[in-house]
Amino acid sequence: MAGVTAARTLLQAGHRVTLIDAASTVGGRMATRRTEFGGFDPGVQYFTVRDARFELALRATATRAVRAWSASTVRVLDEFGHVLASAPPPTEPHFVAAPGMNALVALWAQPLLKPEANGMPGAQALLDTPVSHIERDALHPEQWQLRTADADGGQRVLGGFDRVVLAIPHPQAHALLLASGLAPELRQALAPVHVAPCWTLMVAFPQAMQPGLYHLGPQWSAARSTHHRISWLARESSKPAREPIERWTVQASPAWSTKHLEDDAERVKAKLLKGFAEITGIRATPPFAEVQRWRYAQTQTPLGQSHLLDAALGIGLCGDWCLGHRVEDAFVSGLELALALA
Repeated sequence: MAGVTAARTLLQAGHRVTLIDAASTVGGRMATRRTEFGGFDPGVQYFTVRDARFELALRATATRAVRAWSASTVRVLDEFGHVLASAPPPTEPHFVAAPGMNALVALWAQPLLKPEANGMPGAQALLDTPVSHIERDALHPEQWQLRTADADGGQRVLGGFDRVVLAIPHPQAHALLLASGLAPELRQALAPVHVAPCWTLMVAFPQAMQPGLYHLGPQWSAARSTHHRISWLARESSKPAREPIERWTVQASPAWSTKHLEDDAERVKAKLLKGFAEITGIRATPPFAEVQRWRYAQTQTPLGQSHLLDAALGIGLCGDWCLGHRVEDAFVSGLELALALA
């Protein structure tokens, strides 16, 4: 979200922009996992709209990709699955992208993914392209070039950049700048930031599609939990424009995820399935169960400002970790860095 927002804003200001992503799709933690049983949102579960600029951008360009999500009831649970208290009614709407969480970022990235079709010949996107080094351009020392790796282990050099924006988790930004021998002041500014990991479990129960059986387990569709392993559960099929097969996304707590960060995935899956059964009472074996690890998931201590920029060097950093952990924090961060560069 931060990177695509920055790229779109700079394009609109008349700059030529190249978006480079190590992944095969855009979206980051606004991810959608497609399976034979339907989609999962293994990262971001929903988002709010508090910033007027974010609201304007959504209204102008993304109305068809955004839906309000009214979870039946959000409850707080203890470690035995007992209801401690019904959560108060939400004070603000919760939204999801449709048909999956990555749809919003993918929509906003279209001018970069398909520049000719969108009248943006100065734009391009390079996916599956991890960057290993930032250095001065060999032909034009006032500009930057990037060393990247391809899937076959080969190396490619991309040059001719006036500015470089790092819209990645802060430890990755620190590591890239350190490996490149650049921006010690920017690296030092990242020291107070702390982002916790998260293990996510995805389960599907197609047997719940039997006649007369609309869902398994609890009546609620989302819950915040005080279970020692699990902090959030959501019935994916309760979200708008989703497939009807009973599916749950379960996210472990920051503390548990940190403690078990390097555990074997099968061991993590077994433990989270046990916690899921304890909370929901669903003890059937799911035909589909997989886990995904987010090494940098939820900001615990943000930077405290919207972005970092060394204007003389021409390198800027942005991301949700600058302001918090919300989707709109990422949007504001990318927007304000782009405006500072534009």
